[in-house]
Amino acid sequence: MLKWKDILKLSRDGNLEPDHKVQKSVRAWREILDDEVFAVTRLSATERPFSSEMCGAFTPGRYACVCCDQVLFDSGQKFESSSGWPSFDQPLTPNAISYFSDESHGMQRIEVKCNVCDAHLGHVFPDGKTESGLRYCINGKAIEFLAN
Repeated sequence: MLKWKDILKLSRDGNLEPDHKVQKSVRAWREILDDEVFAVTRLSATERPFSSEMCGAFTPGRYACVCCDQVLFDSGQKFESSSGWPSFDQPLTPNAISYFSDESHGMQRIEVKCNVCDAHLGHVFPDGKTESGLRYCINGKAIEFLAN
């Protein structure tokens, strides 16, 4: 189980290697993603809070990166955070997510990206409601639900 100290170490010392990589040009991503998904995943935009139906959905299944289909989270790790974005306490595997220090907007945060295609997913915070203490705050536009 990843804890906050592990996230800080990964963001500082380097991320785990993914099982494979998907790389495309900006033009190729723009051709296959709609404007909102492109803005979130490729330009690090943030969707409006409570705009995603995924905030309140707790159906059993998994969540994959909308850009490359890499499975990132299991619904068993999802919890209600009241933050306005889908929230998880752990990735499906430790190497599914990559971590980067983000000091934009006058804040110190840890950005999370898909470790396979580098899509911006959101941020992780040390204020989760579960044993890990983590809250992966994920843009609904960056993930797709896969039913079991």
